[in-house]
Amino acid sequence: MSPAITLRQMRFLVAVADELNFSRAAKVCFVTQPTLSTGLKELEERLGVVLAERTKRSVILTPVGAEIAARARAVLVSVREIEDLAATRAGSDGGDLRLGSIPTIGPFLVPRALPAIRKAFPDLRLLLREEMTENLLEGLHDGRLDLILFALPFDTSGLETMHLFDDGYHLATTPGSLGTTPVSGSELDGTRLMLLERGHCLQRHALSAFPERNILQDDSFSATSLSTLISMVSEGVGITLLPDLAIDAGVLGGQKIDIAPLPDACPRRVVLAWRTTSARIDLFRKLGEILRETRTHIGQHPTDP
Repeated sequence: MSPAITLRQMRFLVAVADELNFSRAAKVCFVTQPTLSTGLKELEERLGVVLAERTKRSVILTPVGAEIAARARAVLVSVREIEDLAATRAGSDGGDLRLGSIPTIGPFLVPRALPAIRKAFPDLRLLLREEMTENLLEGLHDGRLDLILFALPFDTSGLETMHLFDDGYHLATTPGSLGTTPVSGSELDGTRLMLLERGHCLQRHALSAFPERNILQDDSFSATSLSTLISMVSEGVGITLLPDLAIDAGVLGGQKIDIAPLPDACPRRVVLAWRTTSARIDLFRKLGEILRETRTHIGQHPTDP
């Protein structure tokens, strides 16, 4: 009798499907490259089909390999949920938790929440990954991630979401150009803003901050990070919108720019999301409460109420 397919082999296949590179897939699985290659070869022999085409430069899944990888991913999600269910019934909030976040929220919120998370859940190991929203949603659905932190609106069908807070904006300009007094949407009508490159949800959210106004993106420039945007503003290249969370967390870093409140801007709605089938929903909600509470304290000084 041929040996049965193992979960380890399925993990190897899914890692190869994700990375399309044997070296990176081996690192993801915490094994050597020869071990991963051998495991995948054994799986191919067991199934009697070629799962991947290997060249010196790349790996390409065959059509049947891609289909089997998708099914293997679903099996691994179910196994993970069985493990989570058993841990929950045993009263354990420990183990690994894979949290995904968009880059304009995670770095400003999660590190500040870690002390409270570690105090509440000393046996929990939080693994943070920063990605674009579409990749986060895909990773959550296919089981690569357990929990994601992002901003609506996006399609969240099949997921449960927990609203954490609304994140407003400030207008960032060079010193003396507009000052720091509140700015209305009507004053920005026809304005072109420097924004993050397409793919960042903040780019989309910033353009919809004033839905009734004609606010456009400056197509001559796009940035990959908020720090780059801030540096360009400080050099007088243009103006931009910055989220309040990032400002309160210190993203300005001493840069010489003015920031003006935008009281009538539509804020982005920051949420935590998970699969409705997860066995760790109680833990996720507790983590959400910690993240929500953490946000209220970011930017406050010891003398603040």
